[in-house]
Amino acid sequence: MEWQMRAIRGATTASENTEVAISVAVAELLQELEYRNRIDPDRIVSVIFTATKDLDAVFPAAIARRLYPNWQDVALMDVQQMHVEGSLPRCIRFLIHAHLPADAKIYHPYLRGASNLRPDRSLVS
Repeated sequence: MEWQMRAIRGATTASENTEVAISVAVAELLQELEYRNRIDPDRIVSVIFTATKDLDAVFPAAIARRLYPNWQDVALMDVQQMHVEGSLPRCIRFLIHAHLPADAKIYHPYLRGASNLRPDRSLVS
C-alpha cells in the first residue's frame, strides 16, 4: 500500500464565546473527523486550528489535548483567523496533516453554520 502525506480541512461554529460552547463545538468536529476518516492517531503529524477574533475563551488545541491524550506527540497550533468584514462569526477551522493511504477517501467535516462555507468539501472526495 502506498502512503502519502494528506491534508484534511474542516470547520464548525460555536454557539457563543464560552469555554463550554467552544469545547462542545471542537469535540463534535473532531469526533466527526475521527468517525468519518478512521485516522490512526499515530499517523497524524500536525493540526492547525484557527478561530475567528470573536472566540477567545479557550484554545481549541487545549481541548484537543484533553480529548485525545494520545495526541501528545502531535504538533498542535492555534492561530487567529484573518478577519474579513461580513465573514462567518464564531468559526473554528482545522487543517490536519496525516500519513494516509494514497487512495483513501477523505471526508472534510463542515458542521453547524460552517456547512455553508464549503458544501463541495463536506462530501467524500
